[in-house]
Amino acid sequence: MNNYLTCEQSREYFPYLKTGLIYFNHAAIGPLSSKVKAALDSYLVQRSETVIENYFETLPQSRSAKERIARLLNVEPKFISWTDNVSNALNVIAQGIKWQHGDQIILNDLEFPSNVYPFMNLKNYGVEILFAKSENGIIDLPQIEKLVTSRTKLVSLSLVQFLTGYRANLKTIGQFCKKNNILFCVDGIQGAGAIELKLDELNVDFFAGGTQKWLMGLQGLSYFYISQELLEKVDQKYVGWTSVKDAWNLINYDMTLLDSAERFQNGTSSRIGMIAADASLSLFEEIGYKNIENQVLDNSEYLMNSLNENGIVPILLNKSRENLSGIVTFKHSDSENIFNTLKENKIICSLREGMIRLSPHFYNTKDDIDRFINTFKDLNIRK
Repeated sequence: MNNYLTCEQSREYFPYLKTGLIYFNHAAIGPLSSKVKAALDSYLVQRSETVIENYFETLPQSRSAKERIARLLNVEPKFISWTDNVSNALNVIAQGIKWQHGDQIILNDLEFPSNVYPFMNLKNYGVEILFAKSENGIIDLPQIEKLVTSRTKLVSLSLVQFLTGYRANLKTIGQFCKKNNILFCVDGIQGAGAIELKLDELNVDFFAGGTQKWLMGLQGLSYFYISQELLEKVDQKYVGWTSVKDAWNLINYDMTLLDSAERFQNGTSSRIGMIAADASLSLFEEIGYKNIENQVLDNSEYLMNSLNENGIVPILLNKSRENLSGIVTFKHSDSENIFNTLKENKIICSLREGMIRLSPHFYNTKDDIDRFINTFKDLNIRK
């Protein structure tokens, strides 16, 4: 039996809490834990004082980070590649598939631009982009299915919508896509780290995420998973010296590509980002991903119910728990004033498209949420 660290116990690893700040903005960028800070301090000492060329000294941590990402997604490490951001990850599949004139891609009208522009860029190849219409903040199979034709080649959507927090049923969509010979691509940046994932059960062909949000790492390091079947089909448009099998035989120039997803790592990647990811995910594994998901969803439900009790109806109120995530959003006629007042009271959230977006994580508590609610109530009184 695993002796997991509790979410309450994990609060000791977040020094910013001692300042009185309430941070509900993990959907934008996550704070660094003391575990991450210690790992980065050690790395910087090496780079500035001791082992300046520390590539080989930090290789175990970079490998460990990728193994942790693989465990996060429940896939094999050989199908994980590092990249710098989700947009470039999605460009790998957008540019790597052999498109035919008239092929169709289904997106939707709530997607973050990272999951739109790489595919819109294919219009020059005669690819048609169709946008499924959301219904009350929801995008799932019923909205997608309406647009599917015999020419549909790929469906791409976010696991969790960045505006509404709706979590799509990947298993149902994956089964549908597989049955209809459609590639299934997922932007997972708003889900991974907050929601337990088992990609091996979901028929997902491509999954991209970043380390700076719910995974609480650094900006500039992202990753993607590619299935074995898709790996064998993708026409790799960009290669570099680390894409090949015999990379360290420097002037041999044998461009035999690696058999794994590492073939897409064309050169130097963010080693400091890997150090941070390894340290951050070590804490996640001490808690357990299912325990993290339970706490994240408990926080979201408590937050939505508390808002509703005070006259604010969150977009996803009363939706099934399986379709919730760590994001809670509500509309208000005076959102900007609310956002600024919360910030003045050391409560950090996001203002997105005129809506207030709150995204507490596993270490946040009901007391944190109550403080937000009380501040919000005081704001209403003053209006």
